[in-house]
Amino acid sequence: MYDYDSIDLLEVKRRLETIPAADFIGMPTGASDAGCIESYAENPVHWVKARRPEVGRHWEEHGTWLRPPILIARRLLDPSDSGLQVVEGRTHVGVLRGRLREGLHVASCHRAWVGRA
Repeated sequence: MYDYDSIDLLEVKRRLETIPAADFIGMPTGASDAGCIESYAENPVHWVKARRPEVGRHWEEHGTWLRPPILIARRLLDPSDSGLQVVEGRTHVGVLRGRLREGLHVASCHRAWVGRA
Protein backbone atom coordinates (compact mmCIF):
# COMPACT_ATOMS: atom_id res chain seq x y z
CA MET A 1 0.00 0.00 0.00
CA TYR A 2 3.00 2.29 0.46
CA ASP A 3 3.43 2.45 -3.30
CA TYR A 4 -0.15 3.62 -3.83
CA ASP A 5 -0.79 6.05 -0.98
CA SER A 6 -0.95 8.95 -3.44
CA ILE A 7 -4.16 7.63 -5.04
CA ASP A 8 -7.48 6.43 -3.71
CA LEU A 9 -7.62 2.85 -5.00
CA LEU A 10 -11.32 2.64 -4.11
CA GLU A 11 -12.03 5.40 -6.63
CA VAL A 12 -10.11 3.75 -9.48
CA LYS A 13 -12.39 2.10 -12.02
CA ARG A 14 -11.36 -1.47 -12.77
CA ARG A 15 -12.37 -3.71 -15.62
CA LEU A 16 -11.31 -7.08 -16.89
CA GLU A 17 -9.07 -6.66 -19.94
CA THR A 18 -7.10 -8.91 -22.25
CA ILE A 19 -3.39 -8.07 -22.24
CA PRO A 20 -0.75 -9.50 -24.63
CA ALA A 21 1.81 -11.74 -22.92
CA ALA A 22 4.62 -9.52 -24.24
CA ASP A 23 3.29 -6.56 -22.21
CA PHE A 24 4.01 -8.43 -18.97
CA ILE A 25 7.70 -8.97 -19.74
CA GLY A 26 8.90 -5.57 -18.55
CA MET A 27 5.90 -4.65 -16.41
CA PRO A 28 7.03 -3.34 -13.01
CA THR A 29 5.46 -3.57 -9.60
CA GLY A 30 5.70 -0.98 -6.84
CA ALA A 31 9.09 0.12 -5.55
CA SER A 32 8.53 -1.59 -2.19
CA ASP A 33 8.44 -4.96 -4.00
CA ALA A 34 11.28 -4.30 -6.47
CA GLY A 35 12.83 -7.57 -7.64
CA CYS A 36 9.90 -9.66 -6.43
CA ILE A 37 8.55 -10.57 -9.87
CA GLU A 38 12.02 -11.55 -11.06
CA SER A 39 12.52 -13.84 -8.06
CA TYR A 40 9.31 -15.73 -8.91
CA ALA A 41 10.39 -15.92 -12.56
CA GLU A 42 13.58 -17.76 -11.56
CA ASN A 43 11.62 -20.91 -10.68
CA PRO A 44 8.13 -20.84 -12.22
CA VAL A 45 7.57 -24.59 -11.88
CA HIS A 46 8.11 -24.41 -8.11
CA TRP A 47 5.69 -21.48 -7.68
CA VAL A 48 2.98 -23.29 -9.64
CA LYS A 49 3.49 -26.52 -7.68
CA ALA A 50 3.27 -24.55 -4.41
CA ARG A 51 -0.34 -23.66 -5.30
CA ARG A 52 -3.50 -25.76 -5.44
CA PRO A 53 -3.38 -28.52 -8.11
CA GLU A 54 -5.97 -26.75 -10.28
CA VAL A 55 -3.56 -23.83 -10.71
CA GLY A 56 -0.97 -26.09 -12.34
CA ARG A 57 -3.59 -27.77 -14.50
CA HIS A 58 -4.82 -24.39 -15.70
CA TRP A 59 -1.29 -23.32 -16.67
CA GLU A 60 -0.74 -26.59 -18.55
CA GLU A 61 -4.10 -26.56 -20.33
CA HIS A 62 -4.59 -22.84 -20.96
CA GLY A 63 -1.12 -21.31 -20.60
CA THR A 64 -2.35 -18.66 -18.19
CA TRP A 65 -3.36 -18.03 -14.60
CA LEU A 66 -6.54 -19.23 -13.01
CA ARG A 67 -7.33 -15.92 -11.28
CA PRO A 68 -6.51 -12.60 -13.02
CA PRO A 69 -3.98 -10.29 -11.35
CA ILE A 70 -4.70 -6.63 -10.61
CA LEU A 71 -2.86 -3.97 -12.62
CA ILE A 72 -2.98 -0.20 -12.61
CA ALA A 73 -2.30 2.40 -15.29
CA ARG A 74 1.04 3.93 -14.36
CA ARG A 75 -0.19 7.42 -15.29
CA LEU A 76 -2.36 7.32 -12.15
CA LEU A 77 0.89 7.35 -10.17
CA ASP A 78 2.75 9.75 -12.47
CA PRO A 79 0.81 11.57 -15.22
CA SER A 80 3.90 11.58 -17.46
CA ASP A 81 4.29 7.77 -17.26
CA SER A 82 2.66 5.14 -19.46
CA GLY A 83 1.97 1.42 -19.43
CA LEU A 84 0.71 -0.78 -16.63
CA GLN A 85 2.02 -1.81 -13.22
CA VAL A 86 1.35 -4.93 -11.15
CA VAL A 87 -0.54 -4.12 -7.94
CA GLU A 88 -1.51 -7.66 -6.93
CA GLY A 89 -0.41 -10.87 -8.61
CA ARG A 90 3.37 -10.57 -8.66
CA THR A 91 3.65 -14.38 -8.45
CA HIS A 92 1.34 -14.70 -11.48
CA VAL A 93 3.46 -12.34 -13.56
CA GLY A 94 6.71 -13.93 -12.37
CA VAL A 95 5.45 -17.39 -13.34
CA LEU A 96 4.43 -16.05 -16.75
CA ARG A 97 7.89 -14.55 -17.34
CA GLY A 98 9.63 -17.70 -16.15
CA ARG A 99 7.47 -19.96 -18.30
CA LEU A 100 8.18 -17.80 -21.34
CA ARG A 101 11.93 -17.92 -20.62
CA GLU A 102 11.86 -21.72 -20.16
CA GLY A 103 9.81 -22.31 -23.30
CA LEU A 104 6.81 -23.71 -21.42
CA HIS A 105 3.22 -23.36 -22.68
CA VAL A 106 2.07 -19.74 -22.38
CA ALA A 107 -1.01 -18.20 -23.99
CA SER A 108 -0.49 -15.19 -26.24
CA CYS A 109 -2.91 -13.05 -24.16
CA HIS A 110 -3.98 -13.01 -20.51
CA ARG A 111 -6.91 -11.57 -18.59
CA ALA A 112 -6.20 -9.00 -15.88
CA TRP A 113 -8.16 -6.51 -13.82
CA VAL A 114 -6.89 -3.09 -14.88
CA GLY A 115 -7.46 0.11 -12.93
CA ARG A 116 -7.65 3.27 -14.99
CA ALA A 117 -8.85 6.81 -14.34
